[in-house]
Amino acid sequence: MAKNPILAAFLSFLLPGLGQIYVGKTLFGLGLIVLTFIISTLAIFLISFFGIIIYIIVWLYAIYDAYMSAQDVGG
Repeated sequence: MAKNPILAAFLSFLLPGLGQIYVGKTLFGLGLIVLTFIISTLAIFLISFFGIIIYIIVWLYAIYDAYMSAQDVGG
C-alpha cells in the first residue's frame, strides 16, 4: 500500500520515529523514539548544548528518512 511521504515526514516532525512506524519500519521507528528520548533527557538534565545539537540532527534525520522510506514504498 502506498504511503504519503509528506505525512510520513510530518509524523516524524511531531515525534522522531513515528513516520518510520507509519511506513512499516516499526523496529527502526521505535529505536528512534527511544534514542531521541534518551538524548533529550540527557540534554535537559545535563543542560548540554552538544546533546541538543545531537537531538536536532537525529530529529532531522528521522524526518528525511521517513520521507524517503515512504517514497520507496510507493507514495
